[in-house]
Amino acid sequence: MEALELIQLGRRLVRIGEQVLRSTGGGPAPPLGPSLVFQDVFGHPGSSVTDITARTGLPQSYVSESVARLRDQGLVVTEVDPADRRRTLVRASPEHLRRVARKGSASVNAALAEAFGEDDPGRAELLIGCLSEMATSLLPAEAGPARRQLQHEQPVSDKT
Repeated sequence: MEALELIQLGRRLVRIGEQVLRSTGGGPAPPLGPSLVFQDVFGHPGSSVTDITARTGLPQSYVSESVARLRDQGLVVTEVDPADRRRTLVRASPEHLRRVARKGSASVNAALAEAFGEDDPGRAELLIGCLSEMATSLLPAEAGPARRQLQHEQPVSDKT
């Protein structure tokens, strides 16, 4: 496999995953700027607007506006920094994390089988098994900050 093929495969798999998420009520993709801000907040919970601005390279006023829009949509929550009351701290809302955890656990097998265009269900199952094995082999063994948040916010019915 060549590098370009791997990149194209990765992008195709992302599109399939996004289609499945949208089919579970995810709606259209948000605009790029607020999406970048949200991705940063998701990966760095409890960050200040200044921290988000530094990491994204977006203007501070745009980050503040995006945070306000994301808060109004229920995607993030903000609080005053108890150590410095001039700073606003931002994190993904618990409700949104539960929604993402629920939707993120949706099976993609049917969408993958359709994308493979295979008439043979056994072949599609084999290919899906190969992808699952690659995920097990290539994904980090230890969860990063975003994955830890999602694991912590599993839907109530999934907790035991």
